[in-house]
Amino acid sequence: MVTDVVSGLAPELAGANRGAGLVPVASAGERFTSFDVDAFEVPGGREENWRFTPMKRLRGLHDGSAALDGTAAVEVAGAGEGVTVETVGRDDARLGEGGTPADRIAAAAWSAFREATVVTLDGTPEPVTITVAGPGEGATAASHLQLRTKPHAEATVVLEHRGSGALADNLEVVLADGSRLTLVVTEEWADDAVHVGAQHFSLGRDATLRVTSVALGGDLVRISPTVSYRGPGGDAELVGLGYADAGQHLEQRLLVDHAVPNCTSNVLYKNALQGKEGVPDAHTVWIGDVLIRAAAENTQTFEFNRNLVLTQHARADSVPNLEIETGEIAGAGHASATGRFDDEQLFYLQSRGIPEDVARRLVVRGFFGEILSRITLPELRERLEAAIEAELAVTGA
Repeated sequence: MVTDVVSGLAPELAGANRGAGLVPVASAGERFTSFDVDAFEVPGGREENWRFTPMKRLRGLHDGSAALDGTAAVEVAGAGEGVTVETVGRDDARLGEGGTPADRIAAAAWSAFREATVVTLDGTPEPVTITVAGPGEGATAASHLQLRTKPHAEATVVLEHRGSGALADNLEVVLADGSRLTLVVTEEWADDAVHVGAQHFSLGRDATLRVTSVALGGDLVRISPTVSYRGPGGDAELVGLGYADAGQHLEQRLLVDHAVPNCTSNVLYKNALQGKEGVPDAHTVWIGDVLIRAAAENTQTFEFNRNLVLTQHARADSVPNLEIETGEIAGAGHASATGRFDDEQLFYLQSRGIPEDVARRLVVRGFFGEILSRITLPELRERLEAAIEAELAVTGA
């Protein structure tokens, strides 16, 4: 394991020195992972993987002061034929197959959960809806959820997050060879909620993963998805949208780790922001890391992040990263764009007799349309569209 020459710590543990510029930032391929929370230093906010996160708003999830003694209820609906739901203890051998925590909060969540929910999908024509409810206002909790597919199974899962309180959790998605999973993840928290989640996606040979993420609620939501491939032919697509209004912090930190040949990945995230004078800025953070290792020949990948800043008092940070260790790839690229609301579009719509407030909503709806169109469940798509409309109405966009 590579160590920090200044402090003798592994790369992810050398946050203070790295933040001071004393140690170069390690490759994504060298990032430290562990199930042991004590293997990680308490982050101070200067570390590369924490520098955009408002640490004081984490409710103690990062430093061990959070009690994590609340309960995050997990309910599964639509678990008919082809779906098995189990509540298991920490000793279940399947837990951890999806991946290993890569930061202190994910490791704390792993160390603190008492029971995990395992949902096994053997092919089902109807969507399965899983609801994770926060522990309640002022409470903190840890939880663990694993989704598994059988070989060549096809399934659709909607994972909804609701309620109040602070939650640290790990989501594992383990796809068997030749299986296909469509997953929609929504963050529809109450205004006080804090959610810090690690998502571990592990794809078997010729497995297909389609993930759509929608972040609308919460005070602070920080999600860290990691995609890994266990065999050639894996295909992963991660798309998402976030709407941050005054005081909200929405953060996505992705890593797509191509370690085997003949796999593909596509990442597209869009955020809209609208702030307000006198309160903390609306803030979105998107970090997109794609690592193509030396063995990952014939990889095809692209990642793109777009941010639409609707008003002042809004800040969007976007950092796409691409590491390539082999020249034998099919294609790779990344892009990022952040811009203000286009007054010309607004003028065009108003010149057609559309009131200004309606015109602004149409522009935002068009911006998000590419993401929402990926949701193939009509009722869910309409509900999320209505939720976005409600956000726009509240903030006056």
